Amino acid sequence: MVSYNFPSQIHLLMITILVIITTLFTPITTNTSSLPWNILSNDNFARKLTTASSSVESAATDFGHITKIFPSAVLNPSSVQDITDLIKLSFDSQSSFPLAARGHGHSHRGQAAANDGVVVNMRSMVNRDRGIKVSRTGLYADVDSAWLWIEVLNKTLELGLTPVSWTDYLHLTVGGTLSNGGISGQTFRYGPQISNVLEMDVITGKGEIATCSKDMNSDLFYAALGGLGQFGIITRARIKLELAPKNAKWLRFLYTDFSEFTRDQERLISETNGLHFLEGSVMLDHGPPDNWRSTYYPPSEHMRIVSMVKQHRVIYCLEVVKYYDETSQHSVNEEMEELSDSLNYERGFVYEKDVTYMDFLNRVRTGELKLKSKGQWDVPHPWLNLFVPKSQISRFEYGVFKGIILRNNITTGPLLVYPMNRNKWNDRMSTVLPEEDVFYAVGFLRSASFDNWDDYEKENMEVLKFCEDANMRVIQYLPYYASQEGWVGHFGTRWNIFLERKYRYDPRMILSPGQNIFP
Repeated sequence: MVSYNFPSQIHLLMITILVIITTLFTPITTNTSSLPWNILSNDNFARKLTTASSSVESAATDFGHITKIFPSAVLNPSSVQDITDLIKLSFDSQSSFPLAARGHGHSHRGQAAANDGVVVNMRSMVNRDRGIKVSRTGLYADVDSAWLWIEVLNKTLELGLTPVSWTDYLHLTVGGTLSNGGISGQTFRYGPQISNVLEMDVITGKGEIATCSKDMNSDLFYAALGGLGQFGIITRARIKLELAPKNAKWLRFLYTDFSEFTRDQERLISETNGLHFLEGSVMLDHGPPDNWRSTYYPPSEHMRIVSMVKQHRVIYCLEVVKYYDETSQHSVNEEMEELSDSLNYERGFVYEKDVTYMDFLNRVRTGELKLKSKGQWDVPHPWLNLFVPKSQISRFEYGVFKGIILRNNITTGPLLVYPMNRNKWNDRMSTVLPEEDVFYAVGFLRSASFDNWDDYEKENMEVLKFCEDANMRVIQYLPYYASQEGWVGHFGTRWNIFLERKYRYDPRMILSPGQNIFP
């Protein structure tokens, strides 16, 4: 294992200055020349590196179905050593070649692509007999990064334990979400998934594997969390666990007043030991009240809800959950009744369900299977995810939800808007956040057709331009920029830190070229 401890702040400052000077006089480029094909005859890769058209085609596309970027080959590793060896080969070669780790293919802009390079199929390492080790005494799980979160959940529930922070969709790899952030309605309370990692194994762009944590190789630890795959490939993560609840009391409240909607959300996320989950969404006059992410409202209520949406054109849904088991069910019922009384929603428009803990967490999967059965899942997804400062959310609502979105009248799919507490994140991690103590996650989770996805893309650009012209200091989550200039603006004052880490851990710019950060 390699050690990457940098205790001296002066040392870090000098490295940063040196990197900045070097950058001024050295163009940042990635060698995307043809793969050195002699590696195909290398005994280490002969049976694991493939150029088969089916494999290359699969690696060229992703969930977004907007880009198609072809690698020269796909690595199907059976061990961490296979990945280490290939990165080391690229690093030591006179002409290096790019590599990208691909989990379950849920990028939406080719972020896990490697043009003329090698895509590493991380899922090929999954072994059902190993890969998840749970410590009941330590309350953690050591997880190979190629495993899906749903698989982690199933394994930990066997022992009555569970991770605490989730994404809405569980069929994503552990390494994939930790390379970005991992957010959902639990984030306000527990922080994102990257705030709930105790330790990791990471292969750097030099082909060196290091175990890291907040106390060991801490700079690499924080760099890789939310690092977009730029500093290393995460191969193992130690995830925090807690005792698993049995059930979830799941309520939705409908609002017509956005200020009341946000005021209630912000109050609820400020309360300690309250809710376990909180999200909000926007409902438009574009169809039934349910969407593909979940079927929730009783059919008998659809007409009432649709009527209210038509009257106001835009309404808002507050979604909250409290977990419980047999011993706490009565008290949770009372707590949620008190909560309902304290909220300023439209009276008569509150809905309640009791479901199992698993059914709640895996709710999006049900919608996915329905869309797949109709051939409506593998379509373009021109998504846009933003972090909007609390001070700007009212302007955003007026200019975007009631302005751009209503005027264009094309938005389909869930439109999320819910607040988070900044103190649940760590500034040493690579994810960029607004400066304010509370900010909102806004997600345009669109589904389009292959002949009209660019209409949604134009709307995305219109939203971004509105925010820029209004100086709202909005930040993209799961960001996409076509050039390095956009990335420099994205990172702002943190760009030099990001650049210095890149030179430290991946000096030949081998990893994750699909992000377009170092073209």
